[in-house]
Amino acid sequence: MREFFHAATGFPAFAFTSALVVVLVFWLLVMVGGAEADGFDADVDLHPAGLGGVPVTVAISLAVVAGWFSALTGSVLIGRAGLTGLARAAADVILLLVSLLFAWQATRGLVRPLAKLFPDEPTPSRQDFIGSVCTIRTGRVDAGFGQAEVAARDGAVAVVQIRQEPQAHESALTAGRSAVLYAYDDAGEFFWAAPYAASLDARGQHRLGSGGTDNSASAVNTMPPVSRP
Repeated sequence: MREFFHAATGFPAFAFTSALVVVLVFWLLVMVGGAEADGFDADVDLHPAGLGGVPVTVAISLAVVAGWFSALTGSVLIGRAGLTGLARAAADVILLLVSLLFAWQATRGLVRPLAKLFPDEPTPSRQDFIGSVCTIRTGRVDAGFGQAEVAARDGAVAVVQIRQEPQAHESALTAGRSAVLYAYDDAGEFFWAAPYAASLDARGQHRLGSGGTDNSASAVNTMPPVSRP
């Protein structure tokens, strides 16, 4: 036991031992709800290193464990070999490089089957809001001004910029009214909206077409054309 303790606290295994302590603390925080397992996915992309397909924290944790095991085993073997001086220092440096390489290769081999447990989810897009019913927040909506609240698929409420086509001769959109988002303007970064008629959605659905094709067709036919320059 003392032999393994000295190996774990000596060079080069100590570098992996320190990282392993950090990894263990992180996963304890995840278990108690103090951190999210995929909290670093938006900041780090491991695909170029061949470690993509799983959360960044999972890939790093696997690499740390593999590197620690390799360095610890190698340190014990070097110690038993009785190397000293420059020979021991050279062996430790080589072991560090080998452990890093082993950690990378082992993690690459492990993330491939694990990736099946983490299927890719489509990135949320503003286009997902097209066809949604929103609630007007501003006192007026025209060709140059307007805001509304709309519910995303996950239940979160987003505030979006909306505009109403002035040539459509529709009833005015005012605060508290419901409207349908029927197109998105990429250049202006806003949605075109039209008054929402509850009769078009008798079942109370919140997306066009979710109650049937007839309702969807009726709703689309009421949408005014979007003028283009």
